[in-house]
Amino acid sequence: MMRVLALIVTAAVLSLASAQAQQYPDRVIKLVVPFVPGSPVDVLARVVSRQMTARLGQSVVIENRPGAGTSTATKQVQASPADGYTLLMSGQNMTYVGLLYPDIGFDPVKSFAPVATLAGWSHVMLVANDVPAKSVKELVAHAKANPGKVTFGYGLGTSPQIVGKSFELAAGLEFVNVPYKGGEQVRVDLLSGRIHINFAPVSNALPMIQDGKVRALAVTSSAHDPELPHVPTFKEQGFPDVGFDPDVWQAIVAPLGTPAGVITRLNAEINAVLRSDEVRSTFKKLRFAPMISTPEEFGKLMAAQAKRWPPIIKAAGLTAQ
Repeated sequence: MMRVLALIVTAAVLSLASAQAQQYPDRVIKLVVPFVPGSPVDVLARVVSRQMTARLGQSVVIENRPGAGTSTATKQVQASPADGYTLLMSGQNMTYVGLLYPDIGFDPVKSFAPVATLAGWSHVMLVANDVPAKSVKELVAHAKANPGKVTFGYGLGTSPQIVGKSFELAAGLEFVNVPYKGGEQVRVDLLSGRIHINFAPVSNALPMIQDGKVRALAVTSSAHDPELPHVPTFKEQGFPDVGFDPDVWQAIVAPLGTPAGVITRLNAEINAVLRSDEVRSTFKKLRFAPMISTPEEFGKLMAAQAKRWPPIIKAAGLTAQ
């Protein structure tokens, strides 16, 4: 009798999950973005959400919740109902935000269900025009000759902070660190000379570089960027351990416990969006490299990244302050 009852309960649960998946979505979906409007992650979210809206037949709206190194948005979505109607834009930051904010109250990697990867990109190192350095070697020499005077600006808890810190470690430097709520304000202050160094996605930095408003010293990718063929890699300048390729990957996750059928539906629709000619063309212009995966493959990526980033965080002694 117990075995029969268990089978009945299991069948009922599976039937309910199937019904939920078939009916999903029947109302607006909220995609929470932990960064300010206009940031690369926000732009990516808006490109994908517009196409998701068309395919799902329901609006996918963006809610920007920057702050506390992405932990503000992460906590909000983790506490939301696991029904597929509140999703989170996340990426490699999920694997280290718990180290920067140990009081977050949960393990971000284990508290979310992987839905779909979206895109990845690398960074370019920028210096203000008043910095007398035209190469990484000259920048290192300048910083060592002027201790306590060279400022490094970054969005708190973001990949530019981590990559910049890996450069500090590799070069034996200690910049004056200036954290910001988001990367856009950093670049505003870089143009004015208030900040001397910043790492930025090529798509964001390209207009400033082309207009001669800032100087590009190195790219973190393993090869030259097609848009910046004259800018050498860090490896070519003697710093092979600075950055990764890509430094950033972005994806969509859902609260743990979200029905499998809902996740399967979202993954299929998002992958279809990424394969579309329109999105691929837009991604190319924005310097985003599409990343298509199943939820299982995405889960393996998160597990691998959880081993990759924390050692750098710990070695640099990074905190949320």
